[in-house]
Formats: sequence, structure tokens, C-alpha cells
Amino acid sequence: MMKEQISTDAAPKAIGPYSQAIRSGDLLFCSGQVGLDPATGELVDGGVEEQTERALENLAAVLKSTGASLDDVVKTTVFLSSMDDFAAMNQVYERHFQGVPPARSTIAVKTLPKNAMVEIEAIVRLG
Repeated sequence: MMKEQISTDAAPKAIGPYSQAIRSGDLLFCSGQVGLDPATGELVDGGVEEQTERALENLAAVLKSTGASLDDVVKTTVFLSSMDDFAAMNQVYERHFQGVPPARSTIAVKTLPKNAMVEIEAIVRLG
């Protein structure tokens, strides 16, 4: 099966040996996005709300580069450095997924890249 690497300057560059996303057939597998500003490579100021907003904007930028949008997401996995941030993350998340929200898992982890508070990955069904 063929796989195509997806990359866009509108989202932070990969900070390791991985791709922003991989397209395989009509599926897009998006690597986790944290709240990095694509211009600076640094985490945005603020708390989990601001980081969640930026992570979802980054994810949307990767999707846009393929002609997809958040409406096409079928599954997300959200990683939180603290489950105490679940409600705040969820409020921001809900604003970005109107209509039928994707399936989701939320997992608490010890640490995230760059000490981020949240990371979001997605599986997308393309056109």
C-alpha cells in the first residue's frame, strides 16, 4: 500500500524523525500536535486552553494542506499532562468539533514534548 508524507509550513515542523501526517489511501494519520507556534517553535503563552487552541489550529493547518478539515476527523487521541485539565481542554475542543464529534480517547501521561500540557493526534477520512 502506498503512503505519502504530508508536510506544511503552516504547522510546526516535526521535532523528531516523524512526519506531520501520512496519507494512505483515503485515510490520513496525523501525528500529535502540541501548542507550538509554527513561527517560533515555542509553546504559546497561557495554560491548557491556549495550548489546546493552538494544537487544534496546528492540526487544522495540516488537514487544510490535504484539502480536509476538522469536519473530516473520525478519531482523535488527546494526551494530557494532568487530568485536572480535562474540563478546560474539553471546552476548547468542543468548539472545534461542531456537529458529529469524532471518536476520542483521552489519556493522562507523565510528560509531553517541550513540557506541553496537551497533545492531540487524529485519524481522518479523506474525500
